[in-house]
Amino acid sequence: MSDSVTGTFNIALGLDADSLASCVSCGLCLPHCPTYRVSTEEMSSPRGRIALMNEVSRTGVGDQSFIDYMDECIQCMGCETACPAGVPYGSMMEATREALAEQTGYQPRWRRSGFWFLGHPRLLRGASSILAVLQRLHLVPSRLGLPKLPITRPRLRSTGEDVIVFTGCVMDAWMRDVHVATVEILEALGLKVHISGDEAPCCGALQSHAGLGGQARARAAEVVMGLKGTASIVVNSAGCGAQLKNFGAILGTAEAAALESRVFDVHEFLVTRLDDLEALAGERDAERQRVAVQDPCHLRHVQRNHLDVHAVLEPFVVPVSLDDEGLCCGAGGAYSVMHPDTASSVRDRKIDAIGRTGCSMVASANPGCMMHLAGGGLDVRHPVEIIAASIGR
Repeated sequence: MSDSVTGTFNIALGLDADSLASCVSCGLCLPHCPTYRVSTEEMSSPRGRIALMNEVSRTGVGDQSFIDYMDECIQCMGCETACPAGVPYGSMMEATREALAEQTGYQPRWRRSGFWFLGHPRLLRGASSILAVLQRLHLVPSRLGLPKLPITRPRLRSTGEDVIVFTGCVMDAWMRDVHVATVEILEALGLKVHISGDEAPCCGALQSHAGLGGQARARAAEVVMGLKGTASIVVNSAGCGAQLKNFGAILGTAEAAALESRVFDVHEFLVTRLDDLEALAGERDAERQRVAVQDPCHLRHVQRNHLDVHAVLEPFVVPVSLDDEGLCCGAGGAYSVMHPDTASSVRDRKIDAIGRTGCSMVASANPGCMMHLAGGGLDVRHPVEIIAASIGR
């Protein structure tokens, strides 16, 4: 392993040759890539990064610029939706970052420690509460773009085993109100809810994106062990849902594949009970509020069920689609912290698209997107919060 990521270094990416060759450099991905839209630099595009992967795979030698271009990808997967050849860009990027993390100093110890924290919920909640106090004392730099964190959190209680609500790590520590709203809606529909809590504290999505494959697989194995049974698993974080639905590939076990088949995004789950949801909504108000709907990348481009959000909101508000073809907002999990300038430039485009709707409120079904957009001055709510408020829960 290299001691430093400066200069050149030897590396084996281990990428599949057929996957690399599947990109024909047609360029249809370019307008859908947020980093290319900001920089207009070829190597900041999917096909440019694949060309670099090809070169490093062929020579076995990388350098600092290679790391930089790989690290600057938001992993929004908009390119995969646009690609007519079905290039598996996402899996190649994750494999490349894992090779960099294992064979170079790509992920320094302080970052690894931060991701390790996510799998230890009591430590995470404690540290988050301390951070919240420091915020109140104005000791946390605003450039970090953090939302106002809660010092304490509402309590969640399991009431049965009809359905499991996956609470995760950062979302549970920072945005538990979204879990409360999710539980209230499910119970209003007559379901008994089991809270995953510390039984399955972290899905490993952020670790996968960072190339920390070992940590990601360890977190996935913990979730599989903690959520045995046959009950549906409802997830209100688009990123977590996408990760859970990929557990079969991540772990390669029958148990992981079985869990994967039980996972539903909360809107995907609610849309199968749309008649009951409409009954809760009651008679529609002719003056329903217009709400702009931002489609998180991991719903639109990975799970590909973003239209369910619009469907379950429609009985309560008037959901308004954006005219930007689902371009990324720039959040990208921890991306906005690591690359604040690029993330802000990408967000500016999203804010412009939202502004064109004339809506004063934005609905977003992913915690990272919610925090990033709120950091840009928008009034952002999770769709389940809007629904729960509408039915008076």
